[in-house]
Amino acid sequence: MTTPVFLTIDTELMWRHHAADLPADTVVQRSLEPAGVGVTWQLERLRVHGLKACFFVDPLPARLYGMAAIAPTVEAILSAGQEVQLHLHPNWARAALADRRCAHVFELVDLSRQAQEDLLGEARDLLRAAGAPDPVAFRAGSYSANDVTLDALAALGLTYDSSHNGAHHPWPSMIALSPDRIAPVEHRGLIEVPVTTIGVPGGGRRHFQICALSAAEMRAALLHAAAERHAAVTIVSHGFELANRAGTRANRVHVRRFEALCRTLAADADRLPTTHFRDRPPLRLGQDDRPLPASAFRTRWRQVEQLWSNLIEERAA
Repeated sequence: MTTPVFLTIDTELMWRHHAADLPADTVVQRSLEPAGVGVTWQLERLRVHGLKACFFVDPLPARLYGMAAIAPTVEAILSAGQEVQLHLHPNWARAALADRRCAHVFELVDLSRQAQEDLLGEARDLLRAAGAPDPVAFRAGSYSANDVTLDALAALGLTYDSSHNGAHHPWPSMIALSPDRIAPVEHRGLIEVPVTTIGVPGGGRRHFQICALSAAEMRAALLHAAAERHAAVTIVSHGFELANRAGTRANRVHVRRFEALCRTLAADADRLPTTHFRDRPPLRLGQDDRPLPASAFRTRWRQVEQLWSNLIEERAA
């Protein structure tokens, strides 16, 4: 019995660069191809290791920066044999070049049901215009979704959502599921595929994201999921996450984690096969999968790594 792995990469223009009044081409480059470790580099590493990944692409900035800011990345992802699904940060809905700090609401959950459906429908149409097939899966920016979001997605014909994140529950991840839920489950007419979390000392949860877990924590979480026959593992990264926040140099801590993750997944592909949402893999729905228990040793090591990352690797070039 295998445990399918959804290796997901949220791919978007960064509001930080937009609000800093950077030139348009710099905003795009530092968001999607920062410091030589952006989407193109990640696609190559995925190819080398024979892995499948889902790129959740936010097309809404094309309203402001034009389709040329998004379409080449969509084309590159699809040409590499990976999938493009829908992502959305609503702050782009009223963004303006004349006033870079002007924004719509930052959280999708702050919008009404109809406003959410309208914005999601527009984003879906923009993604199609960028060259992507009709999306079947969605993740909200900042994991900001609620049951109203799922109702809107179902009305638009999507099948999967991957916004539920117990480490960010009850806000802004507001879907009415337990924060302990990590196994896929039918909910509000969709299949919810939660972000995987692990336990932390003292209680609580930490989500499975490249910049949030050490390589040792990621490997332990994957081996735990395989041994316990979890229904799925859902991993998060970003197109910009392997560079520093300024997008000017690679963050070597994050790059090493990404490489280590790829090696682990390639080595355990028989038990932990990476998959695409578009493949509609059979999922054992409703299992009560339990996260990897907390480890003081792994946590302390990650905290040391994070300190180095923040003090050294995050420095601007």
